[in-house]
Amino acid sequence: MKKNTLLNSELSYIIATLGHTDEITICDAGLPIPDASQRIDLALIQGIPTFIDTVKATLAEMQIEGVIVAEEFKTVSPQMHDELMTLIAAEEAQCGKSITVSYIPHEEFKIHTRGSKAIVRTGECTPYANVIFQSGVVF
Repeated sequence: MKKNTLLNSELSYIIATLGHTDEITICDAGLPIPDASQRIDLALIQGIPTFIDTVKATLAEMQIEGVIVAEEFKTVSPQMHDELMTLIAAEEAQCGKSITVSYIPHEEFKIHTRGSKAIVRTGECTPYANVIFQSGVVF
């Protein structure tokens, strides 16, 4: 469910139409996006927009109750993983609800993205900078 105002119309529309437990993926520039999935391509040049900035913009709009990331993210890109987890903890504190964080192997993560309502591609080039957000409810 949507919370605020987002400038990108495609992303704003997707968030506004999410139902409870629907999922969207925010990914780096290299994650394969299945042809059947709706692609919201925000990538402009390498690093723009960043994964973290896109996550922040999405969390400002979207109520989440679950997060799925690749196991490899913690060890290969620990600094960005920690930034994401800090944002998730802040979101939990702000909304007063627990957010489940699940880790799966990267190959399984890629398969899981097929169930996302949309996949949002950023300009991020940090390995494994990908997340699946599961929509929660604002009430």
